[in-house]
Amino acid sequence: MNAPATLAEAARERRDIVSGEVMDEARLLRFVAGPGAVVVPDLARKLPGRGLWVEATRAGVEAAARKGLFSRAAKTKLAAGPDLADQVETLLRKRLLDGLGLAKRAGDLISGYEKVAASLSAGRTAWLIEAADGAPDGRRKILNVARKSPKPVEVFGLFGVEELGLALGGENVIHTAFLAGRGADRWTFDVRRLSGFSPLTPESWREEKPSEAGGT
Repeated sequence: MNAPATLAEAARERRDIVSGEVMDEARLLRFVAGPGAVVVPDLARKLPGRGLWVEATRAGVEAAARKGLFSRAAKTKLAAGPDLADQVETLLRKRLLDGLGLAKRAGDLISGYEKVAASLSAGRTAWLIEAADGAPDGRRKILNVARKSPKPVEVFGLFGVEELGLALGGENVIHTAFLAGRGADRWTFDVRRLSGFSPLTPESWREEKPSEAGGT
């Protein structure tokens, strides 16, 4: 691995307690010892205590818990339950929903087919957020628009209509565009971490015929 170019860059790198590899913090999850010597995910990286760093993948977190690597790294007995990876996934999903709510209030999100299609066509969209349980026909149409966007658009489809409605304060939220900018960049950071635990679109979408899912 190449040495970091600057001290600031070096400060952003940590050692994965599972593989021993030194990685950029963006690829890692931080854990700390919580009350009762229980391993606690620190997704915001603000909790006190020594950080225990694990690559942001389900396999990595499961291995760290199963093999007692948190205790080894901390040099003290820590409890890490077999559901720790599930806890991380749940917390990441909540962070992403909360992030959408913040983005809505900041004016970085737009919803509704026509508005989203216009944003896609103008190349203003970083993420196309589709309701997981939306109708295949509507999804096919908006994905066709996304494929023709002058700038690359990523697709996220893990939240249902009800979840999106609660997060965004609306009803029947199916098509949403996260406009390109710093807000989308921050949201992408958590999306990347979640992608180590779950595909970003439902498996059922991949089972649809290309003519029904825009060929994606």
